[in-house]
Formats: sequence, structure tokens, C-alpha cells
Amino acid sequence: MSDMPIPVTLLTGFLGSGKTTVLNRLVRALPRTAVLMNEFGEVALDHQLLERMEGPMALLSGGCVCCTISGSLAPTLKNLWMARQAGDIPPFERAIIETTGVADPVPVLDTLLNDVWLRARFRLDGVVTTVDAVFAGDQFDAHPEAVKQVAVADRLLLTKTDLADADAVEALRTRLTTLNPAADIVPVTHGDLDPAVICNLGLWNADTRQPEVARWLKAARYRPAQSGPLTPRAVPASHDARIRAFSVTLDAPLDRHALGAALSMLATFRPGHLLRFKALVNLQGETQPVVLHGVQHVLYPEVRLDAWPDGDRTSRFVFIVRDVEPAFVEKLLVDFTQAAGALAAHAS
Repeated sequence: MSDMPIPVTLLTGFLGSGKTTVLNRLVRALPRTAVLMNEFGEVALDHQLLERMEGPMALLSGGCVCCTISGSLAPTLKNLWMARQAGDIPPFERAIIETTGVADPVPVLDTLLNDVWLRARFRLDGVVTTVDAVFAGDQFDAHPEAVKQVAVADRLLLTKTDLADADAVEALRTRLTTLNPAADIVPVTHGDLDPAVICNLGLWNADTRQPEVARWLKAARYRPAQSGPLTPRAVPASHDARIRAFSVTLDAPLDRHALGAALSMLATFRPGHLLRFKALVNLQGETQPVVLHGVQHVLYPEVRLDAWPDGDRTSRFVFIVRDVEPAFVEKLLVDFTQAAGALAAHAS
């Protein structure tokens, strides 16, 4: 068995959006996968896949294993890992965590990233969200959880397009792109999809073991934040109208501590408002670029790359926020870094 951390896909999506159908397809197409869910009954895997039940675990065809999340996610993942190491279950090579339809995906991400034991053995590969082409519009208007599931996704699976009006599907695509410009939208009919669609969605390509910054960041898809005076803005009534996706670029190398303070302020004091950010930054005193990533209050460990992906040394940020003006975020980053520069100049 490889000693590399096992890639984990978080599969989320609102009630009735097709997670069950997609999951059944993935279990068939991805051998040696561990599937974690809250209850077997909530996501009915096809009975043809079930070989035998062992309490909270089920062995599936193709060398897959399924288990229920007992209590919290961390002990369930640890038990799976220990059973794998002991040879009690097939040596799975990937894990898929399926959330309930109304679940907030952030606690799962928090567990994967902040549990030191788990982080050494599992790595988040990506968040995949199923979106119902027939009912998503009404769900977004009525349920903020549905909007949030889209905003934090790395890939969006658009289901039931065969049942929806073509104009409605196109309008939904536009709406999804506004909410999350970086997430590619993949139509899925009756759960039929290439399993490669859900793989290698993070910074690292598991096949080449190389970082793919441009693919992961997709900064060109975000509109730049518009600098200017900060004026109060009325909060829109619709949930998705409260979401803003934008980019910020800073030319001068950044002070590490000042940047960390600015991002921590956003993540700590407005955890429900900073939905997601990604960044490739040029830090003072560093010759290598640093990758930053966060979802709400969960800040990923920084990653130092071996080299810049291109000749551009500007720091590039992309943000998805709720009820926060892009100009405020840009000003926060600029003010903190400029203040650090002024203090350094004064001290010298």
C-alpha cells in the first residue's frame, strides 16, 4: 500500500439533487473506494453492490467498502484506516464522504484539515456538489445551505438536465457561474459520468504529483475588486445575490505576518462571510511562491512551491464572500501590508 495520503472527495448537494445516483455510479467505476455516509438508509446503494454487512460496514463489489459515520467523522476515518492497515477490509485507495442534503460541508473540511492524525493519512482532493436542474432555482431562493454548497465546490454536477427546459438550464448555468466562477459545470444524466470528473480537483495532480496552480486558481474567471470609497450596501433578499466572487492582485511582495493577520481577521471575525479564498502569494524574503487556501474559519496549511508557474510575481487572490464588499476585502489586505511596510521602514 502507498504511504501517500489517501485522496478524499466530499460529495454534497441539496436534497433530491441526485447524490444517490451519482454515488452508485462512482462505486461501480472506482474500485477500492471507501464510502462514508451518515446512514445506509439515507443514500440507498443499489442492492446489487452489497456483498455482506458487518455492523457499521458493508463490503461492496469491486473491492470497495462502505461505512456509516458513527458520532463524528474523525473516529470513523481512523477506524477505517486501522481496518485497512490490519487487512480486515480491502486496501481502499480513495474515499468519498457523502453529506446529508441540508448539511454544511465546512465541519467536514475542518475535521480533515485540523486533525493532525488524519491530515497525515488523508488529503482533501475536492468538493463536488450536485445541482438539480429542475428545482435548484427554488432551492437557492428558499435555502441558504443550497447556495453555500455551490459556493464552496470545486466541481458542480448538473443533474436532471433531460427533465428541465433548455432555457432554464442555461439561466441556471449563468447563476452558478456567478456564484462560483472557478467551478466547472458538468452535466450528468442518470448518474452517468466519467469518474475522472471528480478526481484531481485540488492543487496537486495525483498522477504527476505536480502542482497545477493555474488550473486550481482560475483567477481569470473572477472579476477584479473595484477600489473606491466604502459605502453601506443594502443586503439583497435572495440568498445567492448576497454572494460576491472577485479577485485581488497586489504587486509588491507582502509581509507574511501582516497578510496572516488580515486573513485571520476575515476568517475569525466573519467566518460565515468568508466562504472561500485561494491565493498564490509573493512573500517578502521568500524566493518561492506560497499557496494559501481557506474555507470560512478553516485555513489550510500553507504550501511552498518549488518555483513560480510563470514570470508573473504578483500576488493573486480569489474570494467568494457573503455580505462583504469586495472593496472592503481589498482595502483590508492593502492596509495591513502597507502598515507593516511603514513599520519596517520606521524601524530601520
